[in-house]
Amino acid sequence: MAELPGLESPHADAPLGPTGRPQRDVPEPRPLRSHGPARIIALCNQKGGVGKTTTTINLGASLAGYGRRVLAIDFDPQGALSAGLGVDTHEATTIYELLLGSSKDVAGAIVSTATPGLDVIPANIDLSAAEVHLVNEVAREQILARVLRHVSDDYDVILIDCQPSLGLLTVNALTSAHGVLIPLECEYFALRGVALLIETIEKVRERLNPAITLDGILPTMYDARTLHAREVMQRVVEAFGDRVLETAISRTVKFPDASVASLPITSFAPEHPAAEAYRRLARELVSRGAVA
Repeated sequence: MAELPGLESPHADAPLGPTGRPQRDVPEPRPLRSHGPARIIALCNQKGGVGKTTTTINLGASLAGYGRRVLAIDFDPQGALSAGLGVDTHEATTIYELLLGSSKDVAGAIVSTATPGLDVIPANIDLSAAEVHLVNEVAREQILARVLRHVSDDYDVILIDCQPSLGLLTVNALTSAHGVLIPLECEYFALRGVALLIETIEKVRERLNPAITLDGILPTMYDARTLHAREVMQRVVEAFGDRVLETAISRTVKFPDASVASLPITSFAPEHPAAEAYRRLARELVSRGAVA
């Protein structure tokens, strides 16, 4: 699979980062002179509870903090992304209505969040019926791509928070995306499913979206105090090499606290190490070319 280039080689005396590799310096992104068209990134993992929604919210907020225009797509019927950004989905136009064509106004479905530069298209439980309704549609794997064409020129990056499955909705996300970011919990059972996910991405590349790239594997819920987490991290790096991002997201109770407040952690606790980790992730993805 085609992959984005990595960062420049680290200094010889660079300290080791959480992945066990020398930690590179990641510069702050340069301001953009213009905006769009967006690079679309799907955050995907068929295992639930690995940090997809948390990463979508906080990566989006971090990129917005660096002057990027970000649109987050809630593509999970649980609607956790919408709730985490404080969006009331009862009266809003959702991604479900856009997919089915009951609403053609894509721009009208976009909701601004409390974070400047970060917008969202919300979802609710209605989205769970989408796969049944779309199964007989022509080019059903490309419906989301057709929806996003209407707004992609207005943003620098579009982040799709996928549901924990490899069904039609996730295939739609992969077909519309330029890149995939895989949040991976540093736990043995989460590691087992990554090979299947990469195989699915490869099939999508071969049959539906030749341009898709793997932007990186993001270690999440990392606890350096436990031997198990360190061993899983070592195995991930041995198996996937530079496809594993240098940034790792550690466990902290600040994430659920920020979710209750409906704020990104970069706003809720901007000085917390977890907030800095997501800002570093944003810088690393810009440095790798995954984001303008």
